[in-house]
Amino acid sequence: MPKRIDAAALQAVVGTLYPPPFDAPCRRRARTKLGDAAGLRQFGVNLLHLPPGAWSSQRHWHTASDEFVFVLSGEVTLVSDCGEEVLRPGDAAGFAANDANGHCLQNRSSAPATVLEIGTRVAGDSAHYSDIDMIAPADAAPALYTRRDGTPYPNSGRRGP
Repeated sequence: MPKRIDAAALQAVVGTLYPPPFDAPCRRRARTKLGDAAGLRQFGVNLLHLPPGAWSSQRHWHTASDEFVFVLSGEVTLVSDCGEEVLRPGDAAGFAANDANGHCLQNRSSAPATVLEIGTRVAGDSAHYSDIDMIAPADAAPALYTRRDGTPYPNSGRRGP
């Protein structure tokens, strides 16, 4: 069986599952799940496509999973507690598990950007959102997202452009 993955033939997942109003900046993001296409189970690999104005996510950090990004094309602004840093093709950044320095990528340019995302898949991982009252708990059922006090946000499905 061939191992080559034809990324252009894969269906990108567009939009976000974030509840309103946190979904707005992420509705036009698109992820092509290369790791899933390869049958990988221990880590994920995505091609993230950010049109102008789109964000990768709300600023967040993970309790158990590491993340790594590598810019392939375009320009993104990495927003973290360290401030804002512009990343261009060839630039990379990593985010260790349980480092509460939340991060996200924002495309503030007038051209599309493509980023390779790699992250571990660790059971029991949860995500904490630095700037908003939201957590993605490890035991996501029945609520994908909750407030910090545990009150669930309604699951309203994927929202895109």
